[in-house]
Amino acid sequence: MKKLTIITCLWMLFSLGAMAQKMDSVDSLPKKQKLYLREGITLHFTSPEPIQYVDISSKRLVGDLPIENVLRIKMQEESAAAGDHTQLGVVTIVGQKFIAQYVLHHASGNRELPTLLEIVPENMHPLDIGATALTQNELREFALTAYKKKENKKSLYSTQYGITGNVNHIYTLDDYIFLDITYTNKTNLKFDIDQIRFRVEDKKIAKATNVQAMEMEPVFTLFEKESFKRKYRNIYVLEKFSFPNNKVLSIELAEKQLSGRTLLLEIDYIDLLRADTL
Repeated sequence: MKKLTIITCLWMLFSLGAMAQKMDSVDSLPKKQKLYLREGITLHFTSPEPIQYVDISSKRLVGDLPIENVLRIKMQEESAAAGDHTQLGVVTIVGQKFIAQYVLHHASGNRELPTLLEIVPENMHPLDIGATALTQNELREFALTAYKKKENKKSLYSTQYGITGNVNHIYTLDDYIFLDITYTNKTNLKFDIDQIRFRVEDKKIAKATNVQAMEMEPVFTLFEKESFKRKYRNIYVLEKFSFPNNKVLSIELAEKQLSGRTLLLEIDYIDLLRADTL
């Protein structure tokens, strides 16, 4: 009997602890901010990172994403008949690392209403997804940090058709590789960029039909540039990868036709292993 009583007490203590933990977890969630909207007003939410998902719980509201980090919300015309302070619906916004919720109410009268709202940390609940990928803003910050470092002219380089390419630095951060590359044009002919391709391919290619190459698409590029006359420096971010010693990471700079100049830079795996950390 005593054994049963002890087990019962332990179970009750465990249950109370679990309930308390659950209540603490619920209390730690940010409260839904109450916002007001009326007909003819568009409310813009600005996010510090690209918006991945939006849910609008009511047909009284309509919204869209004009750009990746801006959400705009409007009232449907038939919602104007709703009374003052009537709830129009809940808007849920999910970024790369957060979720935020807002309750929208109908506001009548002529009082001034906000039309621009920044999603701030106080309204965010972090998404715990283990090793979360870096956001585009975070990648930009680290890329700028790499860009501010001094160029290394004695690094990996290649020259052809008056164009010289230098791999100034190679950095690693978490699951990313940052490549700092400078292209210099020693000719008087402006270089119009067609594309810059990243591929893992064989070191020595005997026949074109035997080429086995794997395309690597950068997850972030610091600058977008279509042409350069003298010098072009950029930071490219790739997801971390590995390859055998008989292959290289090739970086091909190709010019638009009609000239069609190309320049190939090759990075051995040992160079990636020697990369610095940001």
